[in-house]
Amino acid sequence: PWAGMVAHRWCSRRSPGLGTKPDKHQMNLRALFILVASVMPAIAAEQLLVEAESFQTHGGWVLDTQFIEIMGSPYLMAHGLGEPVKDATATVTFPSVGKYRVFVRTKDWVARWKAPGAPGKLQLVVDGKPLAETFGAHGAEWSWQDGGTVEIAQPKASLALHDLAGFNGRCDAIYFTKDATFTPPNDGEALAKWRREVLGLPEKPEDAGTFDLVVCGGGYAGMGAAISAARMGCKVALIQDRGVLGGNGSSEVRVWAMGGIRRGLYPNLGEIVEEFADAAMASPGTKAEFGDDKKEALVRAEKNIALFFNHHIIAAEMNGRNVAAVVALDVRTSARRRFSGKFFADCTGHGTVGFLAGADLTTRETEHLGMSNMWRWADAGSPQPFAEASWALDMDMDDFPYPKRNHAEWFWEGGFNVHPIYGLEEMRDWNLRAVFGAWNAMKNKGGKAEHANAKLEWIAYIGGTRESRQLLGDVVLTREDIANKKPFPDGTVPTTWDIDLHYPKEQYAKKFPDAPFISKAVFDKSVDRLHGYPVPYRCMYSRNIENLFMAGRDISVTHEALGTVRVMKTGGMIGEVVGKAASVCVKNQCTPREVYERYFDELKGLLALHGVARRETLDGEIRMPAAFTPPAPPADLKKAAAPGVDPASLGGLVLDDTQAKLTGHWTEGAGLPGYIGTGYRYRGAKDEGAARYEFKIAEAGRYEVRLSYGPHENRATNAPVAIESADGTKTATVNQKAPPPLPKGFISLGTFRFAPGKPAAITIGPGAADGFIHADAVQLVPQP
Repeated sequence: PWAGMVAHRWCSRRSPGLGTKPDKHQMNLRALFILVASVMPAIAAEQLLVEAESFQTHGGWVLDTQFIEIMGSPYLMAHGLGEPVKDATATVTFPSVGKYRVFVRTKDWVARWKAPGAPGKLQLVVDGKPLAETFGAHGAEWSWQDGGTVEIAQPKASLALHDLAGFNGRCDAIYFTKDATFTPPNDGEALAKWRREVLGLPEKPEDAGTFDLVVCGGGYAGMGAAISAARMGCKVALIQDRGVLGGNGSSEVRVWAMGGIRRGLYPNLGEIVEEFADAAMASPGTKAEFGDDKKEALVRAEKNIALFFNHHIIAAEMNGRNVAAVVALDVRTSARRRFSGKFFADCTGHGTVGFLAGADLTTRETEHLGMSNMWRWADAGSPQPFAEASWALDMDMDDFPYPKRNHAEWFWEGGFNVHPIYGLEEMRDWNLRAVFGAWNAMKNKGGKAEHANAKLEWIAYIGGTRESRQLLGDVVLTREDIANKKPFPDGTVPTTWDIDLHYPKEQYAKKFPDAPFISKAVFDKSVDRLHGYPVPYRCMYSRNIENLFMAGRDISVTHEALGTVRVMKTGGMIGEVVGKAASVCVKNQCTPREVYERYFDELKGLLALHGVARRETLDGEIRMPAAFTPPAPPADLKKAAAPGVDPASLGGLVLDDTQAKLTGHWTEGAGLPGYIGTGYRYRGAKDEGAARYEFKIAEAGRYEVRLSYGPHENRATNAPVAIESADGTKTATVNQKAPPPLPKGFISLGTFRFAPGKPAAITIGPGAADGFIHADAVQLVPQP
């Protein structure tokens, strides 16, 4: 109709030199316009685009939203651990019956590495009949694969995605068209615009509302920020791109929560985190241990929070140096929604909002921390088949660390030199090839005899990413700041984790030097693990976007400093600070920077509150629950308040672990009671390193040599010890699983002759052992 109206008006215009009556040429053009206009809707309607994520039933397929920034869309993936998954199904309505050409947007996910086998094969089934073409077996990049033609007999038809292997086949979208010459666009904004047009989505996003604080990202940091702000009277939107909360601490990734809470300058920080933190016994633990339902219930109980699951941030609208709104894609329906706000908190991990808003940032593109995809296996009690995986990494049992206790931990980490944003899908897929290669070795190669009944139980398809973008604030915290204990006037969150940086582990990188997948942790002991180093508030807001906060691993720190602040409980406390700072901003109509400059005392007052404190409005009275009882101090602080045995009380010659000369990697501990002094040291079974205690002998004689240690089930039964005396060097082994027989946690190694000027040293731990080696104190007791 609009085209006909335009044609009538255009053809009715006065022509040069003529009257108002249109000539024959104009009448012909008008007829042509009207004909085209009448045909155009029919032509445009002879097509159907079906986004895979919009299927009514996903069956055994999972919705993957991790890589929208790379390939433009979420997609369905057949994550079946080697067993074909149940079909994803949909009922769709075609514009008319007839013959349609079919395209499926997919990829052969191992073709990037020229690996054989195409494990991601799938079929498209239309009205119960599979198309002749097999999809997912061609092309290393996402593209529209031609599926030939299909005859549609009835307008309503059923579709099914049929997985052929169970090895991560994937489908983005399906397109039907009667235009035999047309191929859909494949990349960038052209693809996004075409999708919206064909789906009939409005160009303008829906209005999702206006909020005091829009929190983008629902991990520990985002939850901490949202709950904290809501309890201080802010109207909050919490936007999460997945269907569960917790991020790396959800059942999808299963990293147990680490970092000391409730200590330092503001000892009530962390009480909110404690309300939703997991208590998993392992990492990765079981699904139930991570409490997805508990997290969701806690957030939904806050009446000031509007929770938006399955929304991925795709745009930021700016008003000068302020974010006016963010636009999020509903990953299930392709609808776009606009969230306007006074303040925004980027808790995405990847710094997505900051990037879209033009915030100052840094990105470490190589030699960065990687992505982990952990996994679990179980003994099924009967033989379990597993087909040869020719497309997986070709590995033998010596090429990877055996997954003890039936789970493969954080060190299954790769992607150290892959781009931390645009290489994320490559990282994850390489990690999957590594996992399946290891499993293939266990099931079909060197581990075959011992693992006949073994069955894969779980593999994380959502990657646990550690490092990507850092948004820059007024302070960029460095390793030197932490090591030197530099005092900042706005220190807040106590970070207690060691500066923990990961690198490829050499022994497992030999076979795959260009893309290692097993890491080692290198710890810098500069952090006060008990009381923590207070992270400055000025690391938590953008230095050039005036209403943007950040919380979690994208805050303003260097690569080295990220090694300590990145753990989840610490990130959650940063969220608590950001939420309360946002309430100060809204209440005083000031910027995050002005909180530091003018209102920091007000923020400090809020940081001193217990986590359950709340007010109904920004100007309301802060109240505590009637039955509230302050929680007891954290267990580790309790232990610190009751110090270990004083070495001076033991008699003889005593050297504590603090006086030992350490080589290699040793970790400080105080968790096992009964230690001498202020704690003890321990190292891993395969770690290199020794603790050498050197004595000065004033009087020659015979001395009983005693060794103190804390027994534990993970300790070595053959901890090596070397005793250097005036008679030479002798060696012994100690079973540190068994309780020491002597008082104060000592065991006797025998009696030896020592003399001034002669060797007098006890060395614990040179060489390998079958468990952790414990080094506490060494005592020389004079004998008659």
